[in-house]
This record gives sequence, structure tokens and C-alpha cells, in this order.
Amino acid sequence: MELPSPMQLSLQQAKLADERNEVPVGAIIVYENSVIAACGNRTTEMYDPTAHAELLAIRLACKMLGNERLDGCDMYVTLEPCAMCAQAISFARIRRLYFGAYDPKGGGVESGARIFQQPTCHHRPEVIGGLMETECAQILKDFFTARRR
Repeated sequence: MELPSPMQLSLQQAKLADERNEVPVGAIIVYENSVIAACGNRTTEMYDPTAHAELLAIRLACKMLGNERLDGCDMYVTLEPCAMCAQAISFARIRRLYFGAYDPKGGGVESGARIFQQPTCHHRPEVIGGLMETECAQILKDFFTARRR
């Protein structure tokens, strides 16, 4: 039996967020080939606009490693991070960022603010976008379509 990839695990977290009526975004952090954090959005549940999957995963991973830096860690997220999350990824010193769907409206990595391209950005992770893009985009499309009915 083949184990799920980190992006598949991120998508599972997005589906769990969807079941909680949260915007379906999931994030996974991997360190030394082990998943140390798996989170989905919880902004509605926690009444917290900063409870994005990425920030929750960073907080959990930092606790797991006992460090505010996540050197050597890779993040997999289903949607291009917003500017807030991109800045947190930089502050946490994430080594690589993998994301699924692009977010032309709210993204902060390849779109919008392009945080990692700013001269004030102290750490720039390697970025690989478009992983499982179709699946990651579809869950978001389905979520928002259902709410417009």
C-alpha cells in the first residue's frame, strides 16, 4: 500500500476544514521525512482571522521542535499562502514551500504582495507551486459555489 504524499495529506486537511464549514485549506509541515504538523483552516471555529492552516501548522511545528525556527522543514499547502502567511513562513525560516492552487486575488507569494520578492524579506524559501493544482482548486470552487446557492 502506497502512503499518501504530503500534498495528499494537505488535501485531506482541507477536506476536514470543509466539513467544519471552514474555507478548505490544509497545510502540512515535514521535518526529516516525518509529518510534524497537519492543520486546516479554523478561522470561524476559533473566531480568529489569523487561524489560517499555515499559521496553525507553523505554531504546532515550532512546539514539536521546541524552536521558533523551522530550519530544514518543508510546508505543503493546498492554496498559495496570503501575504500574512507568507511573512510567517519567512519568519519561521521554512526551507521549501509547496502549494497547490494559485490565488490571483489573495495570494502573497506568486500573486499580490509577492512577499518573498520584497527587499525587506529576510528569508526566502524555495517555492514550488501548482502541485495537485486541479484537485486543490476544485475543493475551493465547490466550497464557494455551495455558499452562493
